[in-house]
Amino acid sequence: MTLSTEMNVSNAINDIQLLLAEKRTSLALMRTGIAVLALPLSVLSLLIATSKYYEAVDVLSFLIPLGILLSFLVALGVYLISHSMRRMHHNDALIHKIKCKYEEIAEYID
Repeated sequence: MTLSTEMNVSNAINDIQLLLAEKRTSLALMRTGIAVLALPLSVLSLLIATSKYYEAVDVLSFLIPLGILLSFLVALGVYLISHSMRRMHHNDALIHKIKCKYEEIAEYID
């Protein structure tokens, strides 16, 4: 390999390392989205389990804002998960382009 080719391969490896770091960040974002999505389900399960101790009509002023908050958290969790999935697919496509361009490093990358 010539010096220019070695520099290009070195830059490609650095680009792949950066993309893999971004992929780890996307995975952390997905983990956060799953946790945010689990919180409303837990609160809803608690409300259902304790529903024999109250009448829904009596605590409606509490249940409506709670329902709105839980809906917001579900929407936020779904957004975080879908956004991280899109970012991971984008990063995978960029890694695939680099693999196709530099056959020397393609055998080392899955």
